[in-house]
Amino acid sequence: MPNQPPPNTWRSFMDLNDDSKAEIMAPATGGHNALSPTDPDNPQNWPLPRKLYASSVSFAFVFAMTFGLTSYTAGVTGVMQDFGTSQQVAVLGFSLPIFGIFFAPLYTPHLSERYGRNPVYFTAMPLFALFTLGTGLAQNFATIAICRFLAGFFGGPMVVLIEGTFADIWEGKGRTVTYYSFLTLASFWGTGVGPLVGGFVFASKGWRWLQWVTIFICIAAYLFGVGVPETYGREILRQRARNLGMPPPKLAPAESGVTIGAMARVTVIEPIKMLVTDPITIGISLYLGFNFAVLFSFFISIPVVLTSTYGFTVQQVGIAFNAALAGALLAAVTSILLDTLSFRFFAGRSENGIPALEYRLLSAMIGGSGIIASLFWIAWTADPAFHFLSPIFGTLLYVWGNMSVLISAISYLFDAYPPRGTLAALTTAACFRLALAGVVPLVIIQMILGLTGAWAYSTFGFIAAAMAPLPWLLFKFGPTLRAHSKYGPGAMAMQSKMMGHEMMSQGVKEEMHTGDMTSGHSSV
Repeated sequence: MPNQPPPNTWRSFMDLNDDSKAEIMAPATGGHNALSPTDPDNPQNWPLPRKLYASSVSFAFVFAMTFGLTSYTAGVTGVMQDFGTSQQVAVLGFSLPIFGIFFAPLYTPHLSERYGRNPVYFTAMPLFALFTLGTGLAQNFATIAICRFLAGFFGGPMVVLIEGTFADIWEGKGRTVTYYSFLTLASFWGTGVGPLVGGFVFASKGWRWLQWVTIFICIAAYLFGVGVPETYGREILRQRARNLGMPPPKLAPAESGVTIGAMARVTVIEPIKMLVTDPITIGISLYLGFNFAVLFSFFISIPVVLTSTYGFTVQQVGIAFNAALAGALLAAVTSILLDTLSFRFFAGRSENGIPALEYRLLSAMIGGSGIIASLFWIAWTADPAFHFLSPIFGTLLYVWGNMSVLISAISYLFDAYPPRGTLAALTTAACFRLALAGVVPLVIIQMILGLTGAWAYSTFGFIAAAMAPLPWLLFKFGPTLRAHSKYGPGAMAMQSKMMGHEMMSQGVKEEMHTGDMTSGHSSV
């Protein structure tokens, strides 16, 4: 039997002869993908068009979710006028769905482990659309607040699962930075397009049409994904067993826990502990949290600044967000190029041909300087004395630096610990940055009014300067910190063993054992 199917054909497991079936029926007992590398049903063995389709579906779902999140900002003034609210209250409609998404990294891995990717995607999308509909039909702001929060809460798994879907389909082969470059770009695209399209929709139809357009996109994404196959290896094995009339396959215990207590430990208790005890997780969470807080404050402050300073219309403000899209694209390109070049350089100088994990921090080391420069640039050139393109290009530079740091830091965190530690660390970083991303937009206008725009963003610049040395410090001291971490291989192996005894003592069935370690990170 060949190691993999021919490149231009695809056969399912059911097409194989009995000897070939027997060869791959014993699933892998560890790692992310439970399917045999030679299994034709393994998504990594699919033909390229099938891979691209499945990846595009996950992208479309995330695009719909993130578009609905940020397009609301184009209609804030309309909400204020219709319901007589203050600007700060109206901005709650932007922050509340972010607070809803905050919970997604906590529960999505467990749903995905038990039911696969598709049931979660195709349940989250209708629920998100339903509460978006509620927002559009709202007759008071309280309804908007409730529906926007619930839209984020129930739609959040789509943003979280894209990482797991990509990991199912594409083989990383040690190129984690390149992998996360594509993942981050896919997750950010809807976020940037929301205000761009939203400005034109609001100007011609009003703020309620922002919700209708979001629903249209949700319907289009849902229909586009109707034929998508399941990508999660363990669910593919379970489906195969059901189709053959066989008992559920025996799979390795879930690294994220099977009992309620074990699940809470991995995605709630351990992340909280890591946020206050693990130096690497603390540093990365603080840095990414600050960067995301500033980034999401732009969705509120940019319209205010461009309108009051340069007299921009809402459509022109939307066009200005092209700079953010360009910055995200530039970050992906430069991160991939740097990863490719540095991988060759460090691999050739390592004893085993595998670069040290710290080489992944190079993009963050460079991107941090862009964050500092851009914040001072924006602070002191958003003034009628300067052309309006100056602060807009400063925004491009900020998004480039922000995304470069995110891609680099998450790539580093992804392999800094064993699987259970990785899930806890990624959950910590995701939830912390989502919390700050929701809070800062609520106070950014007050900061600008109290400190002036120049000093508000200069304050951010000083904070960024204080945090910029972090990737450099991790580059030098990271190996030592990882070796002494209580979440290192030895400590986590002991905890996993204890969890295994707990599962057995409570009579957990083998067929419930799953282990999705790639769904604990949100790229929003």
